[in-house]
Order: sequence, then structure tokens, then C-alpha cells
Amino acid sequence: MTLIQNLRAEARAAPESGIVAVVNHGRLRDGLIPLWAGEGDLPTPAFISDAAARGLAAGETFYTWQKGIPELRQALSRYYDRHFGKSFAADEFIVTASGMHAIQLAIDAVAGSGDEVVYLSPAWPNFAAAAGVAGAVPVAVTLDQSGNGWSCDVDKVAAAITPRTKALFVNTPSNPTGWTADRETLQAILDLAREKGIWIIADEIYALFHYGHGRAPSFLDIATGEDRILFVNSFSKNWAMTGWRVGWIKTHPALQQVFENLIQYSTSGVAQFMQRGAVAALDEGDAFIVEQVERARAARDLVCGILGATGKARFTVPQGAFYLFFTVEGITDSRTAAFDIVDQANVGLAPGTAFGPGGEAFLRLCFHRRLDQLEEAAHRLAKWMKTV
Repeated sequence: MTLIQNLRAEARAAPESGIVAVVNHGRLRDGLIPLWAGEGDLPTPAFISDAAARGLAAGETFYTWQKGIPELRQALSRYYDRHFGKSFAADEFIVTASGMHAIQLAIDAVAGSGDEVVYLSPAWPNFAAAAGVAGAVPVAVTLDQSGNGWSCDVDKVAAAITPRTKALFVNTPSNPTGWTADRETLQAILDLAREKGIWIIADEIYALFHYGHGRAPSFLDIATGEDRILFVNSFSKNWAMTGWRVGWIKTHPALQQVFENLIQYSTSGVAQFMQRGAVAALDEGDAFIVEQVERARAARDLVCGILGATGKARFTVPQGAFYLFFTVEGITDSRTAAFDIVDQANVGLAPGTAFGPGGEAFLRLCFHRRLDQLEEAAHRLAKWMKTV
């Protein structure tokens, strides 16, 4: 018997990221334009980094509040008041060591061995993998795609729910599709969750990366304080803080102690000086978010224009997030295509196979980068498409 066979089956079964496999294949190539990861190319702005540096210089390097420093939880309350028009007490927020950590804690709180969690696919792969590691069974419900774009058939979601279902994971605006649920769809999903007595894990990380009028619709627009919803979020996208690994959970005050305990037995809290940077992001970063969204909108339109002109790329113009999820005429195996694109076009894309059922024929391009680089990448891709 080998060492690996002595590990938990769930740990052994944790899948290698299909995105990372392509990254590892191409990351050292000269001149490669990397559009595979879900992040922009801007470093964290100085007003955030400087706040963290001041905290570090002041000696904020000791153990701190496990659920987050009061100043950060109060800043989160102000953020929701400004952007969602909702008043929440500071005790409704738990600071986590990334959005991924928030998702892990949400899963740990509501589902375990033998339970099922339903999620909408194609989806960011980490949720399904994290559910599997926890011992739960992830159940995919594919979004529908037509000439009118991506949509969620709530009847399909209802059909996937069994007596073992404990939660429904909803990411909108969506990574990778850009699908953005309207208020009516959110209401139908919430009504279903209420009827079945299951939790919703709401990932609204891209709520402000919305190309309509204002932010995207949110469960907060329709939920009551007693609904079984855990909101998971991160500082990564809005404020160019992907490497900081700071996130949060918005939950009912009655669940505070439970989540504080889960923090204790996982990370024991986020470094206090990093939380100072997060406070600055929330309180001083609204203008930066607006700039980021407009930059991404211009980038989206540029890439869609160049790839659409090839006549070989098929896609729905995303209404949220900052990804183009597209197919190429003649390509059915996106994993092989992603490796070929690295080798032949020197552009890094994420294969749709990494995003689960419904994504197999697609490629994901992160367009949250400067325009000249995106223009060059899009022309390289257009040239490659002529060869397939």
C-alpha cells in the first residue's frame, strides 16, 4: 500500500485544476499574453497598500479578532449601505482568509458527508471541488444558452433537488459565462429554497462588475433577515487584491459564534495589518471600482469586436464579470485547444472543460487587462482560428 492510499478518499479525489494545468504548460514562455487567470493586471492601488503598511509599521502583527477587526466589519456595513441600500450591523459580517475560505466555511456549516449541494454550471471549479473535499456531493445544473444568451431554468434546479440536498450555490454575475440573474430569476430561486428548506450560498463577488445600469441584481434586494442565505465575497476583484487573500461572509447575527469558531479552527483570523488595507479599500475605493468597470467594459467591447469579426467565434456578450466565454467553430475539445493556443498563438486561455458540465466546448478569456495587450492577443487568436 502506498502512502497516498492512506489519505482520505475525498482528499485523493480532489481534482487538479484544469486552469492551472494550462498555466503550468505556458507560464514561462517568452511573450505569452496570459488571459487564463481571473484577475486584472493592475497592482493594488497605493491608498490600500499604504494603509496596510501603516498597520504593519505600527506593530499590528499579533493575534487579533478572529471574526475581523471591528473597524473592518463597520466598513463592510457602510459599503452595503452605499451600494445595496441596506443597513446591516457590523455583527452580520465575518472576515475570512479569501473568498475561497468563505466558500469553504459556508459549505462546512451546511453540508457534509453524503449531503448534496446543487450548483449552476458552467461554474468556477473551486466550489464543486471544495464540496467534494468536505464529503458532500456536488450536483450540477447546466445553464441554458440560446441566441438570447445564458439563462437559468429554475424548473431544472427544482428537479435536481432531493431529500439529501442541503444547499444551492448561485454565482451571479457568473464566472465564467457572464450570466447575470435578473430579479425575477433570483426570486424564483429564493422561493424554491424556501419551499425546500435549503440554504443558498450566494457568491455575488462580481455584483459591481455589471455593464447594465448600476450594480447587478442581488438576493439582498428580495431576501428577509430570516432567509437561509450565506453571502460569500472577496476583496480580490473590486480592488485588485487577488494576492491578499481577504474575504468575508454576510450572515445572520445568530450565526456569528458558529462562524467565529470555524475561523478559529481553520486560520484563526486574518492579519490585522491586511485588514487595515481592506478598510481603506471599502471606504476610499468606490472611484477605483468605477474606473475598473469602465476599463473592463472597453476591453470587453474590443475583444468581442475582433473575435466576432472572424465569423468563427460564437459567444454571448457578457453582462457581468470580466470574462468572455466563447466557442470556436470546429473545436469540441477545449482542453486540447487551450494547449494548442499556448503553443501556436502564445496566448493563455482557460479551457471550458475546467468549468464543468456545459463548458466542454468553450474557452474562457479574462479581458480585465490593458487594451493594447488585449488587442494583440485577440489578433493572435483570430489568426489561429483561421488554421482550425
